[in-house]
Amino acid sequence: MDAEQERIATSLHKNGYAVFDFPDVDLDARIDRIKCNLAPHYGVDFNDLESDKTRGERRIQDAWMFDEDVRSIATNQAVLDLLSTLYGRGAFPFQTLNFPVGTQQEAHSDSVHFSSLPERFMCGVWLAMEDVGPEAGPLFYHPGSHRWPIMTNALIGRRGYGSELNSAQDPYGRAWRALCDVHGSHAETFLARKGQALIWCANLLHGGSRQSNPRLTRWSQVTHYYFDDCIYYTPAFSDEALGRLDLRNLVSICDGKTRPNRYLSEEVLPLRAPEAPVRPVSFRRRVARYLRARKAPE
Repeated sequence: MDAEQERIATSLHKNGYAVFDFPDVDLDARIDRIKCNLAPHYGVDFNDLESDKTRGERRIQDAWMFDEDVRSIATNQAVLDLLSTLYGRGAFPFQTLNFPVGTQQEAHSDSVHFSSLPERFMCGVWLAMEDVGPEAGPLFYHPGSHRWPIMTNALIGRRGYGSELNSAQDPYGRAWRALCDVHGSHAETFLARKGQALIWCANLLHGGSRQSNPRLTRWSQVTHYYFDDCIYYTPAFSDEALGRLDLRNLVSICDGKTRPNRYLSEEVLPLRAPEAPVRPVSFRRRVARYLRARKAPE
């Protein structure tokens, strides 16, 4: 590693996140084009300085499918190389989220949404597309929470496989708050400047602060990354102890090709339905068959 990579690796290990300057000389122009292209999708008049920017749609998922600049940010080669070096496996982006305002989400861990076997081979990168002040609902996180136990359905006593939820993170809120109380953890906010990016580990508790000024924007992009040679699944809808995993069918944003679930380099195929069990033949029947065979004429 060079000095910058070592700084980022140390921060990820200690805090669960790391801040760096996004490596793209054309970033300002990309941000301007993204704002112009995505603005009509949110249903908000961004030209009206007095309008409530929080009343419209708060996110667009997978805008990379139709916006080349969103895709270019997600597939930035320097970021891919950095993540691959940090995690020791090839990184690939699989989802983008674009926001015009803060999420105002409660503290949560991405591990209930996106997990892997082996675990923790997932991370997110948040990019500030403008300077973010305290009134705009800045990102917050709990430093060191990435080291806490990963929340599972088994730990909170619920069945996940085949269940339905309005929000995949809702069942775990009380457990996360309890962990914060036990560890005496307090959230820290990220007052980012335009062009800064933040990597966070899969199990880091994070969220969006309350936006006290609804006239403000907080343009940003999140890209979620997985790593090669893993099983990819959604824990909120899985029961790991029973082998019931809600497997993901992923496409890499880099090349548009599917990334199969793998375990130790072997592709994991869907389980076949078990065959009907063969009814055992009792000892009495076996004897009867033997006697009938002896009496049969030659």
